[in-house]
Amino acid sequence: MQTEKIVFNSILGKMIVTKEGKRLGFVKDVTFETRSGELINLVVKDSTVYVKNLNLEMSESNELLIPYSSIIAIGDFVVVSEEDLI
Repeated sequence: MQTEKIVFNSILGKMIVTKEGKRLGFVKDVTFETRSGELINLVVKDSTVYVKNLNLEMSESNELLIPYSSIIAIGDFVVVSEEDLI
């Protein structure tokens, strides 16, 4: 099975929402493991009040991080599973 590849620049600036439709913020950047290339987190910009109550991991520069494993779909929005965030 071949998966569709998504260009990095195409997800920058996309709104991040839960599958229930709650807005979390926008994609600022992506962190990855340099040796393997494995994607680790989405860095959030302009986070909403809702996401601040989720107790997410923070980067060294105090930016909220959303685990890449919580992503369900990427299209017009980046859709994440809230259950995987908690």
